[in-house]
Amino acid sequence: MARLAPLVPRFVALPLAALLGTATITFAADTQLNPPATPTQPTASSVPQVLLVPDVRRQAFVFAKGTLEDAGFSWRVVGSVDGYAANTVVVQTPAPGTRVVDTGAPLVRLTLRANKGYRQKGSPENAAPWAGTAVKVAGGAVATEEPASEPAPETVAPKPAAKPKPKAKPRPKRTAKPKTARPAAFTVAGAPREPLDELPLVQRARLLDRYVRAHPKPTNGAVRHFLYQHSWIVTGAKFGWWRGAEALRLLAAVDRRAESSWGIGAKSETVARAALAKVEARSR
Repeated sequence: MARLAPLVPRFVALPLAALLGTATITFAADTQLNPPATPTQPTASSVPQVLLVPDVRRQAFVFAKGTLEDAGFSWRVVGSVDGYAANTVVVQTPAPGTRVVDTGAPLVRLTLRANKGYRQKGSPENAAPWAGTAVKVAGGAVATEEPASEPAPETVAPKPAAKPKPKAKPRPKRTAKPKTARPAAFTVAGAPREPLDELPLVQRARLLDRYVRAHPKPTNGAVRHFLYQHSWIVTGAKFGWWRGAEALRLLAAVDRRAESSWGIGAKSETVARAALAKVEARSR
């Protein structure tokens, strides 16, 4: 018995060592299988996108609303003047250059001035095809819902008479390169002239056809672009711009392609064909 006494601690130590080793292995495995939680990092998609409000003041309403739609905004006409194509934008809210959060389709309010030289007939467009969303200034609060009012006419102080300047020697005149002429199909009183620095209507219709072919899915941006170009072509043709009837025929074909690919376009084709009938009648 005395000979076994020195061996007792060794028999006790071996099971204890094995137990400790097992506990260490179990803890390590548990650490690998269940690592400590780490804080979730924000992704790029969680950062809100910022839009810049374009300046549409002094533009014809038909072009102003298209510019806003193409930039991702919704719009609404406020005040006493309705949304007819040739009316002019005098006030917009938010102001041009305002940086707003992309809340879906931030709403821009437009105050118009009537174009007395253009006969306003038919139904006006006082709201965008889609509902507007809240306007939240980037880094600020949601904008107020107060409608804009038409500004009072500015008073200009008379300038003092300028001192006569000595006559300079005449310089040879530079002949500017003339822009390509675009004869009007007919004249509409009060309608704006076709801007020569913009694409002709026929070319716009052809480019819109390529655009629809290149975008098989009707995303929000694609539909906004389609409606903007469509409105430009229809309105320009009604104003009597160059080759408007030909552009409308091409546009009706684009509408059929959009209806086949996107499931929309039937209403647009009806608008294009109605405009074509009027343009052809006036072009004879």
